[in-house]
Amino acid sequence: MRLVGDNIETPGVYSLSEALRMADEQELDLVEISPTAEPPVCKIIDLQKFLYQQKKKQKEIKAKSVKVTVKEIRFGPNTDDHDFQFKLRHAEKFLAEGAKVKAYVFFKGRAILFKEQGEILLLRFAQELEEVGKVEQLPKLEGKRMTMFISPKKKK
Repeated sequence: MRLVGDNIETPGVYSLSEALRMADEQELDLVEISPTAEPPVCKIIDLQKFLYQQKKKQKEIKAKSVKVTVKEIRFGPNTDDHDFQFKLRHAEKFLAEGAKVKAYVFFKGRAILFKEQGEILLLRFAQELEEVGKVEQLPKLEGKRMTMFISPKKKK
């Protein structure tokens, strides 16, 4: 097997027993890095320390990743102007915080006849939020709901 590592005087090809003896002398572990290579590649390292560092890196990467939250705003097909403005301010606040907004119009009973009204309402909503967010998905009817997604614009 080929032996590599920081604490090896002469990296090269050794027998398994000799590699294990070298690892025991340094009180470290013999770890197989590449079993498919010809000959297989092994490294003498402290395995616990290596696993700890790997875990630490994974934790760092997870901490740096952005968690996207989705806030929902519900409208009726005949939403009043005051209610519309109220929900608009909430959506602006959500987008400023970096959350996505899922705006939807819920049609009850025969209100499904006003599909166009719901679509107009959602498009107006998107137009009002043009400065702080961009439309990710245009209004789409799914059963008794017409949904639209708006994501925050990237800050420069």
